[in-house]
Amino acid sequence: MGCCSARCMLILLCCLQLITALERQVFDFLGYQWAPIMINFFHIITVILGLFGVIQYRTRYVILYLLWMLLWVGWNVFVCCLYLDLGGLSKDSDILSLGVSSHRSWWKDNGPGCESDALLSTGWQSQKNPQLTTVLSCWLEYQYIEILHCIVQLLISVSVLCCCLLYVFFFQFGINSTSSFPYLSPPLWGVG
Repeated sequence: MGCCSARCMLILLCCLQLITALERQVFDFLGYQWAPIMINFFHIITVILGLFGVIQYRTRYVILYLLWMLLWVGWNVFVCCLYLDLGGLSKDSDILSLGVSSHRSWWKDNGPGCESDALLSTGWQSQKNPQLTTVLSCWLEYQYIEILHCIVQLLISVSVLCCCLLYVFFFQFGINSTSSFPYLSPPLWGVG
């Protein structure tokens, strides 16, 4: 097995996806966005199972991982549409917090370059959901940061899908890897 094998590439992509999913999970916890927290949790578990399947040549785990990738792509497209206000969706809705809290994205108040001004009036205490700060300006608006998170996840997911499909195609349909593609490793699907 070479260092550029499809198996090594899948392991690398799984590790990269795990790191970015954990980062995304942290910021969703900070913003109390319960729907993404639950879906990220399932994603992290599935990526770990997929990583185990790739390392141990377990076909069922890899297939589960690939099926989850399709759902994960759909979720990220939905979140992009939500933050772009496409298709009747609104970023100001309580969809991501499941209506349990009035919290929004953590990046809304804490984005890069955001200047906040503390409210000095006592009128904020009588409001139903008081906000202690008002964001004056940011370098990059919060919805674009959330969309960038989704785009990173989409790029990694599409790379995983392409890598797995090429891997299956080359070895399941009898293409000789030693003459045409010497950098690919032994088949994942023949064992397990």
